[in-house]
Amino acid sequence: MFILAFTFKLMMVCGCGFLGTCATPYKRLVYQMYSIFVMLLIHTFMLSQLVDLVMVVDNSDDFTDNFYVLLAMIVSCCKMFALLINRSNIEMLIGILANKPFRPVELDEMKIWEKFEKLIQSKTLYYTILVEATCLSVTITSLLTEFKKGNLTFRGWLPFDYSSPRLFPFAYAHQLMSFTMGSVHHVACDSLICGFLVHICCQIEILTHRLKKSAYNPEILRECVFQHNHIFKFAHLVNDKFKITIFIQFIVSTLVICFNLYQFTKSSALKTKYMQLILYSCSMLSQIFFYCWYGNEVKLKSRQLMNNVFEMEWYNFNKSSQKTLLMVVRRAAIPIEFTSASVISMNLDSFVGLLKTSYSAYNILQQTQA
Repeated sequence: MFILAFTFKLMMVCGCGFLGTCATPYKRLVYQMYSIFVMLLIHTFMLSQLVDLVMVVDNSDDFTDNFYVLLAMIVSCCKMFALLINRSNIEMLIGILANKPFRPVELDEMKIWEKFEKLIQSKTLYYTILVEATCLSVTITSLLTEFKKGNLTFRGWLPFDYSSPRLFPFAYAHQLMSFTMGSVHHVACDSLICGFLVHICCQIEILTHRLKKSAYNPEILRECVFQHNHIFKFAHLVNDKFKITIFIQFIVSTLVICFNLYQFTKSSALKTKYMQLILYSCSMLSQIFFYCWYGNEVKLKSRQLMNNVFEMEWYNFNKSSQKTLLMVVRRAAIPIEFTSASVISMNLDSFVGLLKTSYSAYNILQQTQA
């Protein structure tokens, strides 16, 4: 039984995979060196932009050119740390999903599990295509415009003269490689968190299926109560391990969308970077939309469980079983709700609020330039 297989392949690509998958100590050493290389790659790029912002930028146009990419790279660095620090926690969460009471035990339950696993794999694939298409657009646009002029793709401060014919190709390739690898970190971390949310929905549906069978077997009903309790515990664990990452993503998405709107108002951007900005904005919106959508789905699914119990022929149960069902209903009355750092709920209302906040911030930015 494979869980989030495509997501773990992405984690391997971006240097955050599990060392246990390496068959020999030599391969583990090579992969650790690769992880260090990737870390240096994205962090040096992020630092070059940060130093440029602090020491070089002196007007609003240069600030916005730098800032919206810098924010994405800062989040990428945070996500890499989150994946590396939580390696053991991620393995623990996968182990919980692969064992009782979450493991499917019959054909119908396996079909439910496969349906949700295919869902997250297809959404991860579409998301990867969107994000990497954005990187490809940035690369092509830069090669056709900036490279010919001897300019870097993004603003950045370097401790050497990169205009040299020997050094410029290396500095130029470093930025594009860092930007692309940073995008893979975004996809890997986002699809991992959303994958856990999808599997929570999967477990609630499996629980509903088991509850319907419990009319013929009181022993199954007791196991259902046990499973319901573990679903809440699992959701709390996922929220606790990634709440800071989600919170940073919310804040950064708001700022990036705001500055992208400002970029659209610049005539120069419309001429050379129109498609690039559109794809970049879609990628940032997709990031936070996935969190909000699947967070909302978990909330709806956990609340729907109470209605599913009432639709059962519960009146045919004995008194003891009815009391057990009542425990499930009372627990389901308070739905599972994911939050970012216990501040912002992950639901569609929060997504709409983010868009409104971004537009308000954009209006303030526009007024300061008037």
